[in-house]
Amino acid sequence: MIFKKLLTACLLTVMSASVSAQEPVDYVNPYIGTISHLLVPTYPTVHLPNSMMRVYPNRENYTTNHIDGLPLIVTGHRGGSAFLLSPYQGDVQKAPDVVSLSYDNEVVKPYYYSVDLDEAEMQVEFAPSHQSAVYQFHVSQKDKPVYLLFGTRNGQLQAEGNVISGYQNLNRYTKVYIYMEGTAAKLHSSLQNGCVYRMEYPAGTSDITLRYGVSFISVEQAKRNLQREVSGASVKDVAEKGRQLWNQTLGKVKVDGGSADELKVFYTSLYRTYERMVCLSEDGQYWSGYDNQVHQDGGTPFYADDWIWDTYRAVHPLRLVLEPTLEGNMVSSFIRMAEQQTPHWMPTFPGVGGNSNTMNCNHAVASVLDAWNKGVQNFDLKKAYQFSKAAITEKTLAPWSGKPAGVLDRFFKKHGYFPALAVGEEETVPEVHDWEHRQPVAVTLGTTYDEWCLGKIAGILGDKKDADYFLNRSYDYKTIFNEKTGFFHPKDSFGHFIEPFDYRYPTGIGARDSYDENTGYEYRWDVQHNIADLIRLIGGKEKFVAELEDMFSTPIGMNRYTFYATYPDHSGNVGQFSMGNEPALHVPYLYNYAGQPWRTQKRVRSLLKEWFRNDLMGIPGDEDGGGMTSFVVFSMMGFYPVTPGLPMYVIGSPTFRDLTIQLENGKTFRVKCENYDPEHKYIQSAKLNGKTWTKSWFTHEDLMNGGTLELVMGRQPNKLWGAADADLPPSFTMK
Repeated sequence: MIFKKLLTACLLTVMSASVSAQEPVDYVNPYIGTISHLLVPTYPTVHLPNSMMRVYPNRENYTTNHIDGLPLIVTGHRGGSAFLLSPYQGDVQKAPDVVSLSYDNEVVKPYYYSVDLDEAEMQVEFAPSHQSAVYQFHVSQKDKPVYLLFGTRNGQLQAEGNVISGYQNLNRYTKVYIYMEGTAAKLHSSLQNGCVYRMEYPAGTSDITLRYGVSFISVEQAKRNLQREVSGASVKDVAEKGRQLWNQTLGKVKVDGGSADELKVFYTSLYRTYERMVCLSEDGQYWSGYDNQVHQDGGTPFYADDWIWDTYRAVHPLRLVLEPTLEGNMVSSFIRMAEQQTPHWMPTFPGVGGNSNTMNCNHAVASVLDAWNKGVQNFDLKKAYQFSKAAITEKTLAPWSGKPAGVLDRFFKKHGYFPALAVGEEETVPEVHDWEHRQPVAVTLGTTYDEWCLGKIAGILGDKKDADYFLNRSYDYKTIFNEKTGFFHPKDSFGHFIEPFDYRYPTGIGARDSYDENTGYEYRWDVQHNIADLIRLIGGKEKFVAELEDMFSTPIGMNRYTFYATYPDHSGNVGQFSMGNEPALHVPYLYNYAGQPWRTQKRVRSLLKEWFRNDLMGIPGDEDGGGMTSFVVFSMMGFYPVTPGLPMYVIGSPTFRDLTIQLENGKTFRVKCENYDPEHKYIQSAKLNGKTWTKSWFTHEDLMNGGTLELVMGRQPNKLWGAADADLPPSFTMK
């Protein structure tokens, strides 16, 4: 018995040491969410933080039986690979441009990829650097020749010696270039249409190595990128460097306590927030798809590939905590884009090849204000204001349109709301998108928030006239508030609320006749800049809380087949609440503003447990390159930026016993839970740097100055903590 106890103790010690020896990157599970609930799955992306080189298996989703070639670079989030490699054995004259490959034993890590290809009878390994990468092929069937088909669907290639180089067109002006050096082989020209070459290796070949660089500037620059980063390197060499960089990056947040699954969810979510934006600077210069020229970066790297409607809410604020210099460079990139393109409007969905006027509103202004108010000021605020103001006042507010302001915008300026079509009215306004429709409530609410941001920036710049004008306009959400129902309600150009109307089932796919991707229940809370006034409109704190609870309690009310056929983005349902779409992210934290933070603590914990899990369906909706997972990172750390632009955070319920953030300024901020237990989700009392803390929020300055937030946790709520009026989070302004 004594021996058995000693053996058990030794085994536990070894297991404990093994767990503690794991580094942050070891907890990353890129497969989380790779089976979608409804729309788009996550992609198990192999890349270095915010780097240009990104790849993932070339397939529809995790359950797909084949991969269609091996990727060489993905140029935009959720996009396909610009070039493909297709290993092949057999009659090469009968091979298609892209070979469909069955596969097995796939391994995906942020810095490494490996897969066995069944028919080709080889193992493939891959590791990325920033603008280059290495593939290695280990051939098991050696009695026949091996072919690597190398193609581009829309471009040109050339071969010389053991080198293949060329480009693919991304649009009319933007190209991605490649320069690849391979193990010596016979190179054959096009099989079919001038854009597929093949490398032929004789029978008996065991190992093949391919090194390549990519560029948006030229083939010569792609060659320099290869030589700078991976010349002579093996997959093992490159992967080890990548592993070290990922550990350094993810290790900026160290946690203690929590289950293995919670650690995997946390670090995987953090890894996903580093997929975008990507650095396009190559040896101090970059290609701009905004004026189709090469520019010197002047020591400030240039970044692109962002969906600001999704990312302004939590991804950009998270970078202001963990990577403030990086975030400043990204805001600078927005300004350069606006300066380079014509008209000079701030971008909305800035891609590698230029801006896409996607979704609604112009929320880059929120990231500008948020950065400036949080002390990141390495950009020209005056230019940022000029271009943001132009995007909001000169460009139409009609969703998915880049046209100049028109009749609907003049109506908005005069009446303070974007008009819905009246009952029976046909659409005649040319700037309204056929599929996306007017989205009048979403546009009105989102733009009043943007105008609040403009007003705050104008005040910083000393422009009192503009500050007063835009801050006054930022109250115009009240023009569409229906006092009888307590909801934001579409109103036609005659000033009439649309009737009859059901907030659960607005018309149009994705509710686009009134809202966008969500129903009236979600947009009821979309006044991020003035929660206090929203509480007043709804009827006071008690009524506000009751209505929040009603949203979480009211069932969908129809069969799911019918509901999701109309509202496919409205996934991750808890009653009428949709955890699967970005406008919902701040909603669980709104209880704090009504003096009941214990309900936020309860709700955040339950949402994390229900919808963000360490499994293949562990993401409730489109993850949007960090748009969703940044909510997870903040929430598991224990706080959230409800209002980008206000330098403060609302306190939730931390997942871990102890969490330390290593700040860029050399200081640390710690969130420490006393009386920790996984089930102890309620805050009993708090201290900030040793002083009693009764507020349910703290400032960005508190965080960046370093220190410790100590939370005494318990199984039952303390309904008095954070309940006093003096302890409520600020709204509209910081006093």
